[in-house]
Amino acid sequence: MLAVPAGVFLVRLFMIQHDCGHGSFFARQWMNDWVGRALGVLTMTPYDFWRRTHAIHHATSGNLDKRGIGDVNTLTLREYNALTAWGRLKYRTYRHPIVMFGIGPAYLFLLQHRLPVGLMVNAGWTPWISTQATNAAVAIIAAGLIWLIGVQAFFLVHLPIILIAATIGVWLFYVQHQFEDTFWSRQSGWSFHEAALQGSSYYDLPGVLRWLTANIGIHHVHHMSARIPYYRLGDVLRDNPALKNVSRLTLMESLRCVRLALWDEDQLKMISFREAKSLPAAA
Repeated sequence: MLAVPAGVFLVRLFMIQHDCGHGSFFARQWMNDWVGRALGVLTMTPYDFWRRTHAIHHATSGNLDKRGIGDVNTLTLREYNALTAWGRLKYRTYRHPIVMFGIGPAYLFLLQHRLPVGLMVNAGWTPWISTQATNAAVAIIAAGLIWLIGVQAFFLVHLPIILIAATIGVWLFYVQHQFEDTFWSRQSGWSFHEAALQGSSYYDLPGVLRWLTANIGIHHVHHMSARIPYYRLGDVLRDNPALKNVSRLTLMESLRCVRLALWDEDQLKMISFREAKSLPAAA
């Protein structure tokens, strides 16, 4: 039972690490970096590697011509229709809720963050140094805990905490960009400001959940200016009430985002596989 609150607390720690990655939690960059690296050991997220991929996400969010790093893989309806039967099966499997919010988070935090094979091939040794330094620190802490409480107790307690936190984190990231009226565009029509405001949701959570997730639901403001620390995002909404009606998504509304899987370039909205089936093949 303790795994759930511990997992949620780990999510909050990740949000602080997230602000450190943007250089917004502390005034001095060196403090952001070293606190971020320390928290990265607890969240099992290599800080320097993640910071770089996340910066790319902010710079390319909503750009159909620059997909692939730091985002949820998203195909357009035309791209999906052009796939072979095997290609469609793979994409539908990737988009299945069990994979997206169950297997996927476990793979991301337990495997992909341990070995960044094939990611950022032009980034030199930075991804490997970041991940292996984090891995070494994780291994030292894990060995100490196993020595104190035993292998079985360690995995029965620590593994569920990591998996719960990972699932919550992936869910938050998903609904922040994968909602029906989000923004996607080709490079020629892409705008940073439009992608930030229209392509990032205002996830209007209840007060307790807002605190536990460190205001990350105010994501449209965060994408407009990533240097605003999480503890100031609420102030921005208070001072600019019009932003409360931009890309707003309630907790109940967010549940319907699970079915969305394809970007329809004709209707300019995310649609489900069932909706895609009902549309003419030429679309």
